[in-house]
Amino acid sequence: MICTLGDVLLDVIVALDGPVEEDTDTYGKTRVGTGGQAANVAAWTVALGGAARLLARRAVDPVGELLTRDLERRGVEVCGPVSEGPTGTVVSIAAPDGRRSMLTDRGVSLDFEPDAFDPAWVDGCQWLHVSAYSLVASPLRETALLAAQTARASGTEISLDLASTGAFRRRAGVEQLRDAARTLLPDLVFANEAEVEEFGEIGARAFVIKRGERGCTIREDGESRDYDAVPAELVDSTGAGDAFAAGFLLCGPELGVSAAGRCVATMGAMP
Repeated sequence: MICTLGDVLLDVIVALDGPVEEDTDTYGKTRVGTGGQAANVAAWTVALGGAARLLARRAVDPVGELLTRDLERRGVEVCGPVSEGPTGTVVSIAAPDGRRSMLTDRGVSLDFEPDAFDPAWVDGCQWLHVSAYSLVASPLRETALLAAQTARASGTEISLDLASTGAFRRRAGVEQLRDAARTLLPDLVFANEAEVEEFGEIGARAFVIKRGERGCTIREDGESRDYDAVPAELVDSTGAGDAFAAGFLLCGPELGVSAAGRCVATMGAMP
């Protein structure tokens, strides 16, 4: 069982045919579905043969109910409080070269307060996977740290995905991430090369650097090991890091790079 903590969002993927043209139409393909880093990792975990439990605050609006049903249909156990307010939305704009930009409104996700956390939600989990998005602002940050403390006390290992340079540079500050990570005490950290450059190698037993089409590097116990990416036609890179994390936590880097290759060959973040 892998437990993920973070967001459930409406994911709007826009794959552009060419550069955005101002004051007129720009054509492309769109896909709408369930998203949010924690939701993506949970769904990929199940798709790859594991069991997943997602902890998140969700809205009781029609979109929130639809996303919850979709996750449950995929086999994800969904836990956490529900409340009035809007479901968050992330618009991911994929350029023809595979690069992407995300426009994010996290809705009620950030309002997951520690008093609403049930310690039973982390019972029986081998991993608690925390997105650094969950460390950006209160009260979700305090809930993530409480969940990690509770999970560690029962022998669960903690993984952290550094997630976003922009979220911390603009919203919280790099030092706040480092402070929260020191409190979280992750056993395993995932980061892409931009995040490593921004934050450094935040201390953990193992540090995994995601290098896109160049695979990944694992640094552990003073040693470094490289793994090649699985060749795949790039359609949309949205969610590839989440697929990689799910595979890695389940069975290691080989399944991680295989899942990432499978993800980039399709449009959208979900399996």
